[in-house]
Amino acid sequence: MSTIINTLKQQWDALKAETPSLRIRNAADQLGVSEAELLATQVGESVTRLKPEFANILSEVETLGKVMGLTRNDECVHERKGVYLNPDFSSPHAGLFVGEDIDLRIFIMHWAKAYAVSEKGEHGDRKSLQFFGKDGLAIHKIYLTADSDAAAFDALVAKYKSDDQSAEESTVAVPLNIDEKPDSDIDVAAFQAAWSTLKDTHEFFGMLRKFGVTRTQALRLAPNENFAKKVDKEVVVKMLEGAAESKLPIMVFVGNRGNIQIHTGRVRKTMWHGDWFNVMDPDFNLHLDMSKIAQTWIVRKPTEDGEVTAIEVFNELGEIIVQFFGKRKPGIPELQEWKQLVASL
Repeated sequence: MSTIINTLKQQWDALKAETPSLRIRNAADQLGVSEAELLATQVGESVTRLKPEFANILSEVETLGKVMGLTRNDECVHERKGVYLNPDFSSPHAGLFVGEDIDLRIFIMHWAKAYAVSEKGEHGDRKSLQFFGKDGLAIHKIYLTADSDAAAFDALVAKYKSDDQSAEESTVAVPLNIDEKPDSDIDVAAFQAAWSTLKDTHEFFGMLRKFGVTRTQALRLAPNENFAKKVDKEVVVKMLEGAAESKLPIMVFVGNRGNIQIHTGRVRKTMWHGDWFNVMDPDFNLHLDMSKIAQTWIVRKPTEDGEVTAIEVFNELGEIIVQFFGKRKPGIPELQEWKQLVASL
């Protein structure tokens, strides 16, 4: 083991002793390294490096039974319990899990590293599968619950254990793509006409690429306020509290470069904790850092099933933090109660 790693391991051990409740992501920030680099210092102890056979590993997660999937970005954490059903990695663009509980869109080209982790805690062992990008940032984590099959987890880890069990991790910086063309370089009239004639919400991303606009720039250049209206970030809190009170089923999308995780259903218990506004339900938790929200928009897109309304939340770089919709499926119009709730905000 190299001196650098030894030092990093010692630094983390010291930090854990000083602040036992410190999360590894925050510890990595404090130590100026990536989370994967920090996690790798525990290989051979509580951590096992896995082969980067992501689609195969994920396709076998169903054997673990009910688990908790966690996907996050810097501003928001999405935790959903369920069974990983119906894996589909046939498309070169995105892998899918489409189940009532676990609903994912997986961009596997951004996945680079996989680990199995067995942490000892005051409430017993905590076992997880953890996946990272080449920059060492966490993409997706799967935690065992009281209802999971621990023996199946051990079998999965044994099957996919890498020959490389070194305690060092290399990372590569991933450039941020946040350059924005001047509005004067955009064919605004054609862009607005394209938005007005959308047939499906999935066409929106292709439209952004076609006209070379960023997402927040698109909202600013929308045909009119009915298509995109900037609102105060407190709208998110009011919407979640309103949905909880009226028992309205909603959809919550949280993602990063490599994965989008979706919750569909009701939210029940909402609460503040410091800057974070949270949903704390038995099978779904959401943690949103309200202090990091730079822009919030109500966005409407025409589709063949009628208008679809979203609340979209962005950070100061213009990256999407979280999106909210009323519960819907293709072929079924948007819930009237959702339209009314958004209109009331």
